[in-house]
Amino acid sequence: MDVHQTPVSRRLLRRFWSDPPPELSPFQEAMREFFDRFAPIRHRWRPRGYHDLLTNYYRYHVPPGASVLEIGCGTGELLAALEPSRGVGVDLSARMTEEARKKHPQENLRFQCQAGEQLDLNEEPFDYIILSDTLSYANDVLALFRALRPYCHARTRIICNFYSRLWQPLLGLLEILRLKYPQPLTNWLTPEDVKNLLQLAGFEVVSHDRRILCPARIPWVGPLLNRVLAAIPGLRWMCLTNWIVARQPKPLPAELGVSVVCACRNESGNIAEIVRRFPKFRGPAELIFVEGNSQDDTYEVCCRAAEQNPQLDISVYRQTGKGKGDAVRLGFSKAKYEVVLILDADMTVAPEDLPGFVEVLLEGRSEFVNGSRLVYPMQNRAMRFLNLLGNRFFAKAFSFLLGQPIKDTLCGTKVLLRSDYERLVAGRSYFGEFDPFGDFDLLFGAAKLGLRITDYPIRYRARTFGETQISRFRHGLMLLRMCGVALWKLRMR
Repeated sequence: MDVHQTPVSRRLLRRFWSDPPPELSPFQEAMREFFDRFAPIRHRWRPRGYHDLLTNYYRYHVPPGASVLEIGCGTGELLAALEPSRGVGVDLSARMTEEARKKHPQENLRFQCQAGEQLDLNEEPFDYIILSDTLSYANDVLALFRALRPYCHARTRIICNFYSRLWQPLLGLLEILRLKYPQPLTNWLTPEDVKNLLQLAGFEVVSHDRRILCPARIPWVGPLLNRVLAAIPGLRWMCLTNWIVARQPKPLPAELGVSVVCACRNESGNIAEIVRRFPKFRGPAELIFVEGNSQDDTYEVCCRAAEQNPQLDISVYRQTGKGKGDAVRLGFSKAKYEVVLILDADMTVAPEDLPGFVEVLLEGRSEFVNGSRLVYPMQNRAMRFLNLLGNRFFAKAFSFLLGQPIKDTLCGTKVLLRSDYERLVAGRSYFGEFDPFGDFDLLFGAAKLGLRITDYPIRYRARTFGETQISRFRHGLMLLRMCGVALWKLRMR
């Protein structure tokens, strides 16, 4: 059955094409009438299994205490379940918003009757704007997306889910069998349609995902289908819902300060060169050395470098834990500027490359800039052949697991905002303490926050002092374990 040909849909489309446009279009008026009639009985037809899945997926993206705007909020169950510090729900139906106010009288929630295309709120920008099954009923999706722009700040995420057209016949059959309330789904949009409309409205797509193979609550079968099989690349196209996360790129102040964290172990011969070649940034900058259990005099050399170069803002710390990840966390906790940057002390990435990383971040082109050693040719002996093969394999694996293309997972040079890092730390318990490298702690956290991850190519140079700290086989097994963590926490969630 074609859902477009239901009696409700035919009546709506006749009115849409025949009546003159008032303040609300005939299409919007018909939609409002339909949902006004549907509001009192919505709770009876609300499929719990499907909506419980939607709520869980939105909770993954939206932490409690965020500010949230929902377009097409219905009777407010999803918005209330996200526990926002400030939640605003907008719906075209006055009866829906009336029901929402009765069910959710909390002071932090407010419900307004408006058309999303003519959005007019006396509100500050929100952390998250969600559109759950809303695009199917929108009169003008492009106008709807454009209306969201005044309510976005630099880190606002727009999250929308919508039906896959593949399920159109089955949903129509469920309506015939009275297992689903007949609804006038007028827009069957493809992911490419939505991505294009977002781009036309001035947004950038961060990630696209597919979820839900079994919308019903069936013990054992539902979790198997939705958590395991829905994550398999060959089966994902069969999922019921598409999910898109988008952002509005906005430049940051060019004069933001930069904190460069340099974790060093047995690197005494490189410290003086790092200091000598420390680049100038547009704003103020500091260099933070974190020494970790060296067997040579790296700590003493760092201290001398700080004393001998008073024109530079250099600080030195000695970590009490183990591993680069612990050293980076210590350095970030001591950083005093908003942009935080990691530089490996082995000098395989030139310090002169660092301003380019920062420029990409400040221009708003990326929110997490990840160095990539696998674009330009490398110096001889810069990377062993097996290491190169391993890096290429894990790049493919993690691109799938993170939902964003990434070419090099283990390049130490990474840049992000300290405020984003603090949000990442606040949500670290989701993954747990699993990463001795520090790279995956940041990458996984950035992916969960919905940050735009971008590769920045560098020329990878051979070491001139010391030996690599990487053990190919032992650390390769650790990387496989990281894949398992990402698969379970990011894909099979």
